[in-house]
Amino acid sequence: MTESVRNVSEKDQLRADIYQLIAALLRRTPSAELLDFLANLEVDAEQDNDMTKAWLALKLAAGQFTEEQLEDEYFALFVGVGCGEILPYGSWFMTGSLMDKPLALLRQDLLQLGFAREEDVKEPEDHVAALCEVMGTLILEAPGYRQLAFYQRHMASWIERFIEKLSTSPSAAFYATVGQLCKAFFDLEAIEFEQLSLDIPVNCPGNDDMQSAEEEKVQVN
Repeated sequence: MTESVRNVSEKDQLRADIYQLIAALLRRTPSAELLDFLANLEVDAEQDNDMTKAWLALKLAAGQFTEEQLEDEYFALFVGVGCGEILPYGSWFMTGSLMDKPLALLRQDLLQLGFAREEDVKEPEDHVAALCEVMGTLILEAPGYRQLAFYQRHMASWIERFIEKLSTSPSAAFYATVGQLCKAFFDLEAIEFEQLSLDIPVNCPGNDDMQSAEEEKVQVN
C-alpha cells in the first residue's frame, strides 16, 4: 500500500477483523484453534439483530464440529472430485467462466494498490477469501474511496449470490452458519458503502475509479 496510514475507528477495526475472519473461514478448513476461538466468543445475546443471531449460530456450530469433520465439508463445498459445489471465484459469478476478464481487471487494480501475490498461494486472486483479505487491509490502511471503489468493482455485483450458494449448498452444515454471518455482515456493508459514497466529495480522485468500476460492471455482468 502506498497510502499513508490513517486513524482507524473502532467500527472500522471491527469491520476489518470480520473481513479477515471470513477470509480465514473460506480460505481453508478452520483449525482447531480457530474453532475454539469461535466457540468461546462473548456474544451479547440480548441484542436482537441479524449479526447477533449469526454470531450465536456460528458460536454454537463451532462447538459441535471437529476439524476432521470440517475437512470433509470444506472439500465437498469448495474442492470436490473435479469440482466442488461452489466455485468461490469472482470471475465465475460475474461471467460464468474462470480466469476471465474480471480477474485481469482485478490483477491490474491489485498491482496499482501495491498488493503482491505470495509465491505459495496457488488460488487465483479473485478467490473470495483473497478479496476479503484485501478489503480488510484497505479498511485499515486506505482512504474510504479506495475501499468503496474496490468493493464496487470486484465484489458488489456477485457477493450476495455467493452467500446464497454458501448458505444453501447440500453439504453446508457448519458453513451454513458462515453463510449466515456473511449475509448479516454484507448487508451492513452495503449500508456502510452507500453512506460512504454520499460522504465522498465530488472532486475526490477516487471518483474516476468508481466511475470506471461502474462501467466495467456493465461490461462484465
